[in-house]
Amino acid sequence: MFGGALMLLITGSFYVYAQLNLRIVREQYRDRAQLLIAQNMMTTHWKASQNPNESELIVIPENLNEALKPDRLREFNWKFMPEDYENASTTARPVETFEIEAFRDLLSKKEPYVIHEDTERGRYLYFEPIIATELCLQCHRDRHSPLVSETNQIMGMARITFELRETQHDIARNNAILIVMAIVTAVLGMGVAYVIVRYVIVKPIMHLKDVSDAIAQGELDQRADIRTGDEFQELSHAFNRMLRHLVTTQEELKQSAASLDYKVDELAQANLSLHEMNKIKNEFLATMSHELRTPLNSILGFSDVLAVAENLNEKQKKYLSNIQTSGNNLLLLINDILDLAKIDAGRMEVHISEFSIADLIEQLALSVKPLAEKKNIDMDWEVSESVPVLVQDVGKMQQILYNLLSNAIKFTPEGGRIRIDVSMHDETLFDLVVADTGIGIPLEDQSIIFEKFRQGQNLAGSDSMTREYEGTGLGLSIIKELCRLLGGEVSLESEFGKGSTFTVRLPVELACQNPLESADSFTSTPAELMKGSSSLGSFSSAD
Repeated sequence: MFGGALMLLITGSFYVYAQLNLRIVREQYRDRAQLLIAQNMMTTHWKASQNPNESELIVIPENLNEALKPDRLREFNWKFMPEDYENASTTARPVETFEIEAFRDLLSKKEPYVIHEDTERGRYLYFEPIIATELCLQCHRDRHSPLVSETNQIMGMARITFELRETQHDIARNNAILIVMAIVTAVLGMGVAYVIVRYVIVKPIMHLKDVSDAIAQGELDQRADIRTGDEFQELSHAFNRMLRHLVTTQEELKQSAASLDYKVDELAQANLSLHEMNKIKNEFLATMSHELRTPLNSILGFSDVLAVAENLNEKQKKYLSNIQTSGNNLLLLINDILDLAKIDAGRMEVHISEFSIADLIEQLALSVKPLAEKKNIDMDWEVSESVPVLVQDVGKMQQILYNLLSNAIKFTPEGGRIRIDVSMHDETLFDLVVADTGIGIPLEDQSIIFEKFRQGQNLAGSDSMTREYEGTGLGLSIIKELCRLLGGEVSLESEFGKGSTFTVRLPVELACQNPLESADSFTSTPAELMKGSSSLGSFSSAD
């Protein structure tokens, strides 16, 4: 592309130069023709002045071409054609068509002169009108010549003919020289451009490429060595600086990777140790929970026996009531710890059956309603008709709902309200929503409220509230784990001081090949719920 553009540029410039030279040659032809016409006219008048009495000499003699001329101009053909050329001699008449057309153009004053190039014969013909002046009029009047009668009259037409063969040969030779020079110049230009590009531009770039390829193959000790004294040398210096920085960074990364591997090994060992310790802890909790429930059940059983005794006074009955209350609370705590231990160990079993969520909510709501009435809390519920019969674990569903209701009652002040809603989320999922107007949970604490041993008042950092609301902080963590076990999730929306809304989203049908028989009724009493001894499963205490 560069060579082609260079060739076009040189060819165009040389062509313009050739045309300018040809124009100069034509202008010189014209100037020489005008000078020759003036010279021949002077020669004609000089000869006529030698014979003043012979008026016929005014007519140009046939041998006028042999008039006095310099030797180098004798090859030019001179001819004068008067205005009344039809009555003139044969030699003075226009013969060829182009002569007649030129005569007419000059007589009509359309052109100051006419040039005709006869390429077939190799001739250059110049035609110019001869216009009478005052001196011409005076001279011809004295001689009684009919050629002129007034000034500015066209007396005739003069013609000068040049041979073009030698000039055309010279022009052709000059054009050939120009073409050869153009080709040589283009070839030299492309050669110089190739040398410049090849050794000044391409060679440094290829050197950088070779160094880059060597570095890509792992030879990090390679460096660019360009000494051109221009921008490529600066580029090589920048390239070497980049390589040094790359090597340094690579060494640092190797050291960091080695240190990171060591840290990862330490972390893996620590994680493994923590996993073992956690496993031991879960086994210990499970074992201790079983061991603690055995004597605690004995204590609660004997307290029930003492409660029916008739020989107890009021003070003894009060002591017995304290024993039963503390025992039940301790049993709830043990049940919570046992449930978490089972979940962490992966030993929590799922018992699937068909049941009506409306019946379950009605029974649980009626069971805990006395607790709500003690605090003058309004509680209502509604189950959408679009909710079908569920195929789920009824015991764990009852445990989830009971914990949510216990939390709502615990943290809702007197005169508050609790609302239970059940509706379909889509074709396969349903939402169980428990909303209250309690104390709410701060936004910064909502992300960790479902963690173990976390309680709203503990998050708030208030010891007085912790003493006011009893609990272990296990209820919501158990709810979260049970929801995950049942194939769903639990979410929270709360505003501190305005209440909380817990949404449990579960599948309508939990995947199981052989579901159990449908649960006909739910007969758990509030006392059984508090003890965690109903046939539908044990229940953890509220948070």
